[in-house]
Amino acid sequence: MIVGLRSLVTRWTAVVPVAAVVLLVFTWGRDLPGAVVALVTLVLAGAVLAAVHHAEVIAHRVGEPFGSLVLAVAVTIIEVALIVTLMADGGDKSSTLARDTVFAAVMITCNGIVGLSLLVGSLRHGTAVFNPEGTGAALATVATLATLSLVLPTFTTSKPGPEFSTAQLTFAALASLILYGLFVATQTVRHRDYFLPITRQGEEHTPDSHAELPTTRDTRLSLGMLALALIGVVGLAKGVSPTIESGVEAADLPHAVVGVVIALLVLLPETIAALRSARRDQVQTSLNLALGSAMASIGLTIPAVALASIWLSGPLVLGLGATHMVLLALTVVVGSLTVVPGRATPLQGGVHLVLLAAYLELAINP
Repeated sequence: MIVGLRSLVTRWTAVVPVAAVVLLVFTWGRDLPGAVVALVTLVLAGAVLAAVHHAEVIAHRVGEPFGSLVLAVAVTIIEVALIVTLMADGGDKSSTLARDTVFAAVMITCNGIVGLSLLVGSLRHGTAVFNPEGTGAALATVATLATLSLVLPTFTTSKPGPEFSTAQLTFAALASLILYGLFVATQTVRHRDYFLPITRQGEEHTPDSHAELPTTRDTRLSLGMLALALIGVVGLAKGVSPTIESGVEAADLPHAVVGVVIALLVLLPETIAALRSARRDQVQTSLNLALGSAMASIGLTIPAVALASIWLSGPLVLGLGATHMVLLALTVVVGSLTVVPGRATPLQGGVHLVLLAAYLELAINP
């Protein structure tokens, strides 16, 4: 019975990513009728669940923090490709696309995923425990990248408007790559123990010894299926975006809400994986996913759009407005206070979720 169930799960998680990519090929760039939109949404949900499954297989094989790094980087690389594609097609009206997408990712990960993980972990296990050294280093890197890339352009004077000059954009791109590279080296090599799940006695969390490690063949298959699933998730999310836009316009909401909805869809795999880890009392893994995704979103998107700006026409607006800068500053301050003790109660999770709710409310009612 158990073997049959595992076989069914394996077949399902292998078929859905392929089906998502095939559906993407047939629907890309086309106006979709309502029935097809419903099908796309169903396959999109399946691709999200398949991506989480394959990410967990890889994580079990390679261990933490490599597992969370694989999922965060894979999602971000595909997201960056989508941003550059949309910017190439959109002209001047896409000048704020990179800024809006990156900021939405930062708020969703640093407040939404972090808040939900802390809330679930603390409600289920009394308190949520994690390593403040590793989490603090990740939060500091996210705060620095966000300030250099999204705040400073509002105050520079070399070009009119919230834009970087070519030299400033080059510096921001190089600084983003260097900081992200330093963090990955710290996380995976030099101070890997700072990013491993810990027990309530402060010791490293020992993986379940009864869980059999996936074979090399299964791991490679999951790696390929993860890539297909994530391509399907991001591509199909783009495919349903016209329907989302129509719904937003019909509801008389600001156009920025479309970017928020698409960011929520793209970040679903990390969200589900983080919540599963929190339920298993591995909140450190959840925080690795959340902050790693925020960091990768900035550290890879800014260099990519800087390179793309060489041949793209139109301005590249990166600077945040006053309201969003306040939300970013509050997120960094609250995040720092959350990280310092190395443990959290439902209160801290609730505070982060309220910050996310404030961001969503201001997106709807600016």
